[in-house]
Amino acid sequence: MNYFLKFILIISIVLISACQKNNEKVSIIEEKDLDLQMIDAYKEGLELLDEKYPIKAAQKFNEAELLYPQSLWAPRASLMSAYSFYYGSYYIDAIDELNRFIEIYPNHERVVYAYYLLGICYYDQITDEKKDLGSIIDAQDNFKYVVENYPDTDFALDSKFKLELIQEILASKEMYLAKYYIEKEKWIPAINRYKNVLVNFQTTIFVEEAIHRLVEIHYKIGLIDESQKYASLLGYNYQSSEWYKESYKVFNKDYEKIIKKRKKQKNKVSTLEKIKSLLKNEK
Repeated sequence: MNYFLKFILIISIVLISACQKNNEKVSIIEEKDLDLQMIDAYKEGLELLDEKYPIKAAQKFNEAELLYPQSLWAPRASLMSAYSFYYGSYYIDAIDELNRFIEIYPNHERVVYAYYLLGICYYDQITDEKKDLGSIIDAQDNFKYVVENYPDTDFALDSKFKLELIQEILASKEMYLAKYYIEKEKWIPAINRYKNVLVNFQTTIFVEEAIHRLVEIHYKIGLIDESQKYASLLGYNYQSSEWYKESYKVFNKDYEKIIKKRKKQKNKVSTLEKIKSLLKNEK
């Protein structure tokens, strides 16, 4: 009886081992099959994108990711899906896909591209700086993240450039609001907007005009000392600018007459010099 039990035990072990080997073979075959299916779906996505069918391409890339989520190609397929949506200007879908990618693959080597493309998606939606503050801030936040966390990448280089453009956009918004307040004769809010340009947007093209407007407003409401302070600031930093000339007019009502007089004097001098040279030649 003991021999019989031993025989049964040995047979069972052999059968279990054989089943395990068969299961391993089946698993390997299935894995290879999934890999091939995923690559085929990925290639189809590329072809559809090349043929300018971004929605269908995105769907194919999503299909590739779902077929074999453990594969190295899965996160790439997710990114390509996001890019396809962006390529077709489906920004909301692209943003959703990129946020999903960041959540699922936070340590992926291409996560910097995901943050950069997020910034671009928001940036490309800015059509009117007077209204699109949400898109402007979201774009700015993502570009800042790229610059601060991946400073040595090409994405950081372009992000810095985009951040400079965003500064110009935000400054122009402040200028627009200040002008609105001036039209309503709300001097204090207007002054605050122009001051904000000086403090937070010093590198933008709007600084000179903002200083000049502060000269104008303070002069208009009777704060002459403050007006002169800003005129001095403008003269010290931007004496050759057109805005400095405009500020000069605020304190010199006869500015145009003075300029014309100077031109006449110059013309007289040049005429006298010509006469003198002619007389010398005659001698």
